[in-house]
Amino acid sequence: MSTHAASWVNVSKRYGSVQALDGFSLDLRQGEVLALVGPNGAGKTTAISALLGEIAVDQGKLEVLGQAPGSVAARAAVGVMLQKAELAAMLTVREQLELFAALQVAPHPVDEILAACGLEDLAARRYAQLSGGQQRRVQFAIALIGRPRVLLLDEPTVALDPLARNEFWRHLAERVRGGMAVLLTTHQLDEAEAVADRIAVIRGGRLIACESASTLRARAGLTRIRCRSRLAPEQLRSWPDVVEAEANAGVLELRCTAPEAILRQMLNLDAELGELEVGKPALADSLEQLYREAA
Repeated sequence: MSTHAASWVNVSKRYGSVQALDGFSLDLRQGEVLALVGPNGAGKTTAISALLGEIAVDQGKLEVLGQAPGSVAARAAVGVMLQKAELAAMLTVREQLELFAALQVAPHPVDEILAACGLEDLAARRYAQLSGGQQRRVQFAIALIGRPRVLLLDEPTVALDPLARNEFWRHLAERVRGGMAVLLTTHQLDEAEAVADRIAVIRGGRLIACESASTLRARAGLTRIRCRSRLAPEQLRSWPDVVEAEANAGVLELRCTAPEAILRQMLNLDAELGELEVGKPALADSLEQLYREAA
């Protein structure tokens, strides 16, 4: 029995002169959180739209739990929380959920979802009267109302405060433990690193990596050095093992592949070097390197 909840196999899609997807292949597994990251225009939105059956692709194959995207069976299995959602402003929170529940085959009880998403005290309030974070919670509740086996989340924690964000991820983790598959698109790399089992990196419509966050960081092989020094970043950039060097308000920051050798050389040239910090490579460093290699 396949463990794939959804898959893209050699999918391509062109809009005029723009190649939005170019032989894109990826699988979403049952019971995992998969983060899809990439620069603006990389193809993330097109990949999701194709999986929802909203657009026809030029070539390739897509499946949702073995069904064609957009089919009745696929639509029943997928919950969606997009970054922008247009809901009836004058309906109350309860009325919103009742409306969407009526469209489902076997929905969760509305009261159950209200409680699970922390919306009980807001049930009688009109959608237009809610804050941005409260509206996001309603949108999450709507995505869950139909008991989806696959959940697509587009920047889900936008407008949520830190407490609400933590509660959101706690609730989602419970669903994943129950076997739900989650595809998450986000620009918040710290969140992707914290909650995703794997991170898929897309650029130019192509999948360029799909690994755990720790594996992606290790691929960069870079160490970040931060200190106060009279050395000029232009001088450091000429050193073979220095990938990047910048200075701001007297603080020098560089990324390099041989930190011990670099530090010895820096101390030889600047005995007054101080406020030294040496850190492991950040996920953003790894992604930047991947983008450069894929360019």
